[in-house]
Amino acid sequence: MVVEVTKRIFTRPFQVREFLEQAWFVTSVTLMPTIMVSIPFGAVISLQVGNLTGQLGAQSFAGATAVLATVREAAPMAAAMIIAGAAGSAICSDLGARKIREEIDAMEVLGIDPLERLVAPRVVATMFVALMINGIVIGTGIGGGYFFTVIVQGGSAGAFLSSFTALASLPDLYIAMIKAIIFGWLAAIIGAYKGLNAGGGPSGVGRAVNESVIIAFMALFFLNAVITAIYFQVAPPVGL
Repeated sequence: MVVEVTKRIFTRPFQVREFLEQAWFVTSVTLMPTIMVSIPFGAVISLQVGNLTGQLGAQSFAGATAVLATVREAAPMAAAMIIAGAAGSAICSDLGARKIREEIDAMEVLGIDPLERLVAPRVVATMFVALMINGIVIGTGIGGGYFFTVIVQGGSAGAFLSSFTALASLPDLYIAMIKAIIFGWLAAIIGAYKGLNAGGGPSGVGRAVNESVIIAFMALFFLNAVITAIYFQVAPPVGL
């Protein structure tokens, strides 16, 4: 199904209206959790990094390390958890309800491909929203890092800002965006697969939603580890 759905994404005509509706729907179920999660993420990372760099006598690099932790790992993983938990489960429940009402079977009888008509637009919409969520978490995390490092812990604003480019680089941002897109792609396909194969009435849809979230979390954490390992081999970390 991964291959088939990916092929449908590039098949014309693309369901633009369905994409816009699903992008708005995914945004509506993920925007508020994103805002609520990104603030504590930035706070916790900044406090931990600030204490650690202070113990090591490298307070001036608190900004760089907070940015690295947020951009490389925290933001993509936060986006992955929100997408898998909120968007993936919503897609699974929607398609699962259509499945048990036999709407999917009716579409197939009419010669309409459910993967092209329903799944592909949802996958593209989830990828797009995951990219936007990643940007929100990065911006909020860096802002929260500045607040807790400079205002709360009394660090130097100039040192915090100047250390941005000491260790972080544009490829770190690029890989974070690529991670978010891939995570959105995989979470949406997993949710759609479990929804289209749901059975046993409403309770079966509930089980499918639960399974889709668990499988998506496991797959995304594993995929994150693989992408990070490959990235460090291709682009070694910058030294001081």
